[in-house]
Amino acid sequence: MFSVEIHALCVMILTLTIREVVLVSIHEELMAQFETYVAESSRFEKKGIKASAARARKALAEISKLCKERRKEIQESKTAEDN
Repeated sequence: MFSVEIHALCVMILTLTIREVVLVSIHEELMAQFETYVAESSRFEKKGIKASAARARKALAEISKLCKERRKEIQESKTAEDN
């Protein structure tokens, strides 16, 4: 019985650690995509580079996806804390 409790505790700690790594990754990816969007949008607006417009739109699509993922993680974390 003692080893089962230790195993459960280890699984919980590992899960929390993995969640922290994922949260940092999504946050960092959001920031990177936003920087890409700003740079490419600026290149399109100032220099008229059409390929930059496509890259800016792609970054915006990625930001949208990452925001949904992050929102889901926040909700799951909130729900887990309430229980």
